[in-house]
Amino acid sequence: MESRHLLRIAFLGLMLGAAGFSTAQAADPSLKVGLLEDVSGDLAFMGMPKLHGSQLAVEEINKSGGILGRQVELIHLDPQGDNARYQEFARRLLNRDKVDVLIGGITSASREALRPIVDRTSTPYFYTNQYEGGVCDANMISTGAVPEQQFSTLIPWMVEKFGKKVYVVAADYNFGHISAEWNRKILKGLGGEVVGEEFIPLGVSQFAQTIQNIQKAKPDWLLMLNVGAAQDSFFEQAAAAKLNLPMGSSIKIMLGFEHKRFKPPALNNMHATANWFEEIDTPEANAFKKRWHAKFPNEMYINDMGYNAYHAIYMYKMLVEKAKSTKLADLRKVIATGDACIDAAEGRICIDPKSQHTSHRMRLISVGPQHQVTVEKDYGVIQPYWLGQIGCDLTKSNPKDQYTPNHLPKKS
Repeated sequence: MESRHLLRIAFLGLMLGAAGFSTAQAADPSLKVGLLEDVSGDLAFMGMPKLHGSQLAVEEINKSGGILGRQVELIHLDPQGDNARYQEFARRLLNRDKVDVLIGGITSASREALRPIVDRTSTPYFYTNQYEGGVCDANMISTGAVPEQQFSTLIPWMVEKFGKKVYVVAADYNFGHISAEWNRKILKGLGGEVVGEEFIPLGVSQFAQTIQNIQKAKPDWLLMLNVGAAQDSFFEQAAAAKLNLPMGSSIKIMLGFEHKRFKPPALNNMHATANWFEEIDTPEANAFKKRWHAKFPNEMYINDMGYNAYHAIYMYKMLVEKAKSTKLADLRKVIATGDACIDAAEGRICIDPKSQHTSHRMRLISVGPQHQVTVEKDYGVIQPYWLGQIGCDLTKSNPKDQYTPNHLPKKS
């Protein structure tokens, strides 16, 4: 009898223990972050800091208790710059791994490959890169800088300082073409002239003909929108040909850290408007750099992509904790209040309710003959205002479209 009674107690204890374990597990599952970043291939040098920034943010957040008490699980896949892989991996993360949020994509082409897949779900998607702007899509939150923060500052400054004749060298996909469209629009208002445009396929590394074309056109300055390790070969070839023209860009230095990757003076006289570059010297920026380099001591440069990737996860944390939910609809209610903000290494940044793009403190920087970086002008915080001005208002409708100066919302 006694042994039977003890067996019953042991069995009951096991059942209660199993039930307690199951309840604890069910109440506190990990929060899954799906990450798609290129860490091999032509864009790997830009993508590796994005992976590192994400890893650092997740490590810090988990050490401080996670998000709503849940530990964050980072699931990273490497699409190697292939848009078909981006789509395949996105489906895997969304359907099989059931991630709570999807983050990533380097090129605008990869983003546009992902958006239709994400839009068929109720999963939030963070795009963390500087880009050509214009996406009005309720599933997407953009944390990088956009044309009204970059081109609307850079191009007028370049025209005033160097002249009105511009030659454009751009990557041959949507980023390059739409960025060139923005350049034409802004130049027209300044009385400027595009004296040449070339759209170069990704992977091209020979620029002798392009350099000859530039010499023949005699521009005052170059707008450089070339992308990837191969296309960056332009700078050494141009220096060897003694082209010596001023250059402006929305992506150079802070994204591709060409001033670190190439020997001086290949990037001499390059200018860019950036929300982040590693040379920022403020207490907040220096504390961020110290934490990063403690974890990744061999990182050549903390680029804008890595910086944005890090802060995107903190932005997601803020939204989830304010919403007390991981559901997209609840996160968007927080964004709609106009108080979706975090303190970042550049300063306080906030998500605009209408466009779901992010405010940034913008600085215009230049590169000297020894590749030293100088801040030429501090524009302060610039809101992502353009989409709201032309009629994108995600608090009222969700067109899931990408607008450009030549493709505006239809008037109702």
